[in-house]
Amino acid sequence: MIKLDKVFKKFGTGVLGLSDVNFTVDKNEFVFLVGPTGSGKTTIFKLLIRETLPTQGDVLINDWSLVKLSKDKIPHLRKRIGVVFQDLRLLFDRTIFENVMLPLDVAGIGAIEAKKKVEEVLAQVGIIDHKDKFPIQLSGGELQRAAIARALVLSPELLLADEPTGNLDPATSWEIVRLLAEINAKGTTVIMATHNTDIIKNMNKRVVGLDKGKIVRDDKKKTEDTPAHKSAYDKDSKEKPEEHPKKESKKEPEHDSKPEKIDEEKKGEK
Repeated sequence: MIKLDKVFKKFGTGVLGLSDVNFTVDKNEFVFLVGPTGSGKTTIFKLLIRETLPTQGDVLINDWSLVKLSKDKIPHLRKRIGVVFQDLRLLFDRTIFENVMLPLDVAGIGAIEAKKKVEEVLAQVGIIDHKDKFPIQLSGGELQRAAIARALVLSPELLLADEPTGNLDPATSWEIVRLLAEINAKGTTVIMATHNTDIIKNMNKRVVGLDKGKIVRDDKKKTEDTPAHKSAYDKDSKEKPEEHPKKESKKEPEHDSKPEKIDEEKKGEK
């Protein structure tokens, strides 16, 4: 679905933003894009929405070469891609409903159909009750959900999420990641840029790592996905495994200091 082929990006300042970047993303895949600030994650997102062009190489989406794509086809490309920007880009003088409606207005969708679609995506992301509120009245997690709803309203094939959990607490971060996993499970390809190592470790998804504009890591995970309902507290459950009833034994003394370890050993013996 997506292919970056020998991509270089050199900025006007002379700084090399991307250097010989090669990777593909399959349809319906979920990929974490990781790396320090300035490593090239946002530049890749800008290339994918044709906000900028590579200095060298090509970017392909569904066999469309974005380098060769004519300007009149760029709006058609962007209808297929939903973007959750790092700064959200919500309009604070409009309600959540009006913010999510904007892409439909630009696309020329009729009022009745647009209203129905907005209500559907707001319900999908769990903030339909806040549709008449203004952004300033919502929490950080609710604002992220509003931004995701706006990105989904045109039913895109690809969703780009740039640091969607960056300013959220751990529990709310996991709510957003679960939502993105659910969207992916329904057939949307998702690429999420993040610094959140806890999420990366606990989600069984592919990880592409960047450093100084170069790919330094590409981990393709197992086919068995971590369930979307996993949360930060699932990590704690590994440290505090569920206790299982012990069989009485006269020969074995009780070890109060490490009961969980003994339980795990007994499970292994079974």
